[in-house]
Amino acid sequence: MLALYYLTFSRPEEAQAVAHELLHEKIAVCTNWFPITCAYLWEGAVQQEAETVLIVKARAGVRESIEAVARRHIDYTHFVGEIPLASVNTDFAQWLTRELGGE
Repeated sequence: MLALYYLTFSRPEEAQAVAHELLHEKIAVCTNWFPITCAYLWEGAVQQEAETVLIVKARAGVRESIEAVARRHIDYTHFVGEIPLASVNTDFAQWLTRELGGE
């Protein structure tokens, strides 16, 4: 089973570093990062700032491994969410299996 992982970072360089480590460690088969604007509550007030989103394409169930890699690159609170996929195209699933091994 495959999943998408959605992570947020303060700077694009952090997302890129995490993405490359995930690929080198064969935790992920593909990554994408892009700038967004984030509004959030912090200590009772609304804050707004630029962020970078990292989307990771990988096997389901590797969130803890992804978090461990992210913690090596940042020391602040960020979001890591696993989004299960109901289905994915066969060619992509086969590519992931070839690159990461397994079923």
